Amino acid sequence: MHLTIVGATGRVGRHVLDQALDAGHTVTAAVRTPANLHRDVDTVAVDLTDPDPGELTRAVIKADAVISCLGPRDKREYGIVTPGTEAIVTAVRGVGCRRVLAISGAGVSTARTPDRPNPPKREPGAGWYNQYFATPLARRALGRNFVDCAMMEDLLRAGDLDWSCVRPTYLVDRPVTGTYRTAVERNVRRGLRIGRPDVAHFLLRALDDPATFRKAIGLAY
Repeated sequence: MHLTIVGATGRVGRHVLDQALDAGHTVTAAVRTPANLHRDVDTVAVDLTDPDPGELTRAVIKADAVISCLGPRDKREYGIVTPGTEAIVTAVRGVGCRRVLAISGAGVSTARTPDRPNPPKREPGAGWYNQYFATPLARRALGRNFVDCAMMEDLLRAGDLDWSCVRPTYLVDRPVTGTYRTAVERNVRRGLRIGRPDVAHFLLRALDDPATFRKAIGLAY
């Protein structure tokens, strides 16, 4: 499969890139700074804080699927996820690709957005720890980025692509295990953390799984 990986130099994107190449996929990396790539792949320089539609189209024109690991590098870039994803969606539609996978976050279904002014107070499946501690802490710590991820999900739900949003819990650095739990449109029961390499593992596993199409998937150990 030919994959375009957006954000392939990021902390999750690097693992997606490695695992995709190891699995035999052909990869185009769409990154802000190609010099930061650690693998030799076809590369298109794309800055999604100010995307060039032509370059973004060039990045996805061969893609069977696009995996977006887009996220802010620091608080100054909070708000990049929704407009960046909108630019990706426009490019993908223009070349006829339908499959888009994106990284969101646990708890975002409780965020108030323009499309969901009255969200649930509790994410389905969330236990007391996630409901009363982890999600409120994430909302406080991530602020605008928490809402931005929720708005990105709204954007994808409103369209007609075969999208998937992966909602990892607290991200940690540990070797890939390939063993984790998932939950469709709900929190993983008692799920507290997930390794970045296993987020990459699931993204690749979900590529051609229709059960993940047009769904948000919780992910945790």
